[in-house]
Amino acid sequence: MQILYHSLSCSRKMGGTAFLKAALLSIISFFLIINQNCINRSSKKSKDAPKDMEYVLKLKPGPDNPRNSEGDFITLKDGRIIFVYTHFLSKGDFGNAYLASRYSTDNGKTWSNEDEIIVKQEGILNVMSVSLLRLQNEEIALFYLRKNSESDCIPMMRISADEAKTWNEPVQCITDKNGYFVLNNDRVIQLKSGRILMPVAYHGEQYSQKSRTGKIFCYFSDDNGRSWLSSREVPNPDSVMTQEPGVVELKNGEIFMFMRTDAGVQYMSVSEDMGETWRPSEKSNIISPRSPASVERIPSTGNLLLAWNNNGINQNRTPLNVAISKDEAKTWENIKTIENDPDGIYCYMAIHFTDDHVLLSYTGHGEETINRLSLDWIKN
Repeated sequence: MQILYHSLSCSRKMGGTAFLKAALLSIISFFLIINQNCINRSSKKSKDAPKDMEYVLKLKPGPDNPRNSEGDFITLKDGRIIFVYTHFLSKGDFGNAYLASRYSTDNGKTWSNEDEIIVKQEGILNVMSVSLLRLQNEEIALFYLRKNSESDCIPMMRISADEAKTWNEPVQCITDKNGYFVLNNDRVIQLKSGRILMPVAYHGEQYSQKSRTGKIFCYFSDDNGRSWLSSREVPNPDSVMTQEPGVVELKNGEIFMFMRTDAGVQYMSVSEDMGETWRPSEKSNIISPRSPASVERIPSTGNLLLAWNNNGINQNRTPLNVAISKDEAKTWENIKTIENDPDGIYCYMAIHFTDDHVLLSYTGHGEETINRLSLDWIKN
């Protein structure tokens, strides 16, 4: 208001026409400033976020696109980064959807403006929840859920041998059971041995409120995804609601598994035989609501990066935090806040490293966000 008053006072010293022009310009400038302040406040970026933490892509919902979510990244040999996500055409996990992509040519700083359809809606309900994996043979594997009904949801895999230009016909990854499986986005890994691990939650032959506790398995392939076998079920001695597992290979060759639960923490298990059998699940030291976490190894340091909702108070999926572990998931430090809107929802993260930055995607209120974070800020 002081800026507007000063401008109008100065303009009164001019002639009538000049005064009117100056007054009009002052009023327009004033409302532009107010509008910009509203835009900045609406983003509600964390107060302790670094200056170089950037929202580089926001895929907002619209009338015929109520939700964008559950994506993953892959870097191509020409340097481009592709982000493939679930583009919903109707509401809910059982709404219609296809897989779409955007790409970046500058390490994730900017992104293409138009979608390219990667997988059409081949399921009766949808295809969703993307994992992208560069295999040791240099091919790219694309994993996703094909959902036909509440009794038929199965992970599928496609392979590209030409840097994501084309994809082969889908392979069904689970053939020993029928029913409803959940494979989260950015979850499939390949071990140093070459084995591919796919952590899943099995909700029985019919998904319902009664079957929300998933039986946790890892399916694995030793022939680049042509055939798959099931691990033993992860024991659940505490009988907690286990859902949406993820895995990371530790430096000693063990596999660390983390699971969403309703117990106020992520549960964990460990495999000593490349994912075929698992120790009984137990509480980890990762405080969490009933929301998925993500863990990946930072290539430049060898430390683990955790992205999750650091919330032990309620089941709200806020705030969104990151932390690092220098001792192979025993302890976590350098906790940083990425988002802290108390009314926000931040979940289904994907993590992708690009030189001195990390791209972190997450969904909330139907919007898919990609945030570009400085690794120096995370490490220090």
